[in-house]
Amino acid sequence: MIPMDALEELRAALPGDVVVTDPAATEKYRHDWSRDPSAGTPEAVVRAEDAAQVQIAVRWAAAHRVPVVPRGAGSGLSGGASAVDGGIVLSLERMAEIEIDTSCQVAVVQPGAFNKDVKAAAAEAGLWYPPDPSSYEICSIGGNVATNAGGLCCVKYGVTTDYVLGLDVVLADGTLVTLGGKRIKDVAGLSLVKLFVGSEGTLGIVTRAILRLVPAQAARSTLVATFPTVHAAAEAVVTMRSTMRPCLCELMDRDSVNAVEDHRPMGLDRDAGALLIVQSDAPGEVRSAELATMQAACEAAGAVECFATDDAAEGEQFVQARRMSFPALEARGSLLLEDVGVPIPLLPDLLDAIGRIATSYDVEIPVVAHAGDGNTHPNIVYDPADADSERRARAAFGEVMAAAIALGGTITGEHGVGKAKAIALPDQLGPDVMALTLTIKRALDPDGILNPGAILDGR
Repeated sequence: MIPMDALEELRAALPGDVVVTDPAATEKYRHDWSRDPSAGTPEAVVRAEDAAQVQIAVRWAAAHRVPVVPRGAGSGLSGGASAVDGGIVLSLERMAEIEIDTSCQVAVVQPGAFNKDVKAAAAEAGLWYPPDPSSYEICSIGGNVATNAGGLCCVKYGVTTDYVLGLDVVLADGTLVTLGGKRIKDVAGLSLVKLFVGSEGTLGIVTRAILRLVPAQAARSTLVATFPTVHAAAEAVVTMRSTMRPCLCELMDRDSVNAVEDHRPMGLDRDAGALLIVQSDAPGEVRSAELATMQAACEAAGAVECFATDDAAEGEQFVQARRMSFPALEARGSLLLEDVGVPIPLLPDLLDAIGRIATSYDVEIPVVAHAGDGNTHPNIVYDPADADSERRARAAFGEVMAAAIALGGTITGEHGVGKAKAIALPDQLGPDVMALTLTIKRALDPDGILNPGAILDGR
């Protein structure tokens, strides 16, 4: 518990409504979207308005050995922003400024800015910020950087780290460091920008990001294919990706399709074993050739039906149906959210393994996937009022991660390790890499005050 005089010291250093201690007000800062049941209760929330206030809060926390949990929009899916007892939550939601530099083709962004707002600001200048998590309308850039977020177009355009040129980071002692800049090429010194991207607030707190922008995306054509089984759809993806790189390649299994149709009817084929939505944004005749390659791969894998369109609005309707899968599944019960991935040729094996796990534990595991990059989202549905249902769901959660690791894959492709998956990280990384990870953590945060329990399971 933080002594009262220490809290008064914090309030004096950050006057106004920056520091919040009322339990009714701090309650909403306890969890991220994962609803982590182990989340603690913060003794205060600091709603910083600029980098200087972040420094003040972290220096105070370092002096009093108080845990600090950084938080963006709270849309994370791995418990990475779960509060801890006796600590503070450092919210960056008020820091949301966006500046577009058209000459350098970059966005200079504070961490609280939403992904969608960065996209909109870039679009006004005829530019594009490609990373697009399904939650892009409600997720913040700070959270995207913290988890190295991905999204639907990453198969061709890459993930967050591919667009981060520079960062301002407040370290565990309150020091503010500026890393990188507006330069496209910069190999001076260690690659420290990349070290902080994906570190989930365990090494430092991002207060500014310089993001690379690219010219606006070209027109897209869409192919939608239905398959008798999810395995067949995955085989089509493997064939397709061996010769080309679509700008979007998304998979929905039957359970996900029906969840969307139950939640908000979109005209999807309820009887399909799986649905593939694939797009090409190649120029001119090349786009038609890519669409033909996609369709040939789908037909060779046993597609029941293929539908192609050059109409952007029509294609976007199918993409929106895919984005609707998460809220649709939320309506069915509580969820344990996975984002395991494997090398693309092993995607059919991973999906088969997930199916076996669902049967073995008698749980529902609808799957959607950024199939083109091997990243799947098996979302385990359970009844929180039924202890046995939750027990089986949590056992299946661990088995899905183990199956991905056994296939040479990863326990997280884009959501981050957070607290939900920290227990499985050593199984993926092995003892030597875990030791190296701990060495870096201890060097930058010797007192362990930054997001304790995230990634490193309380170490």
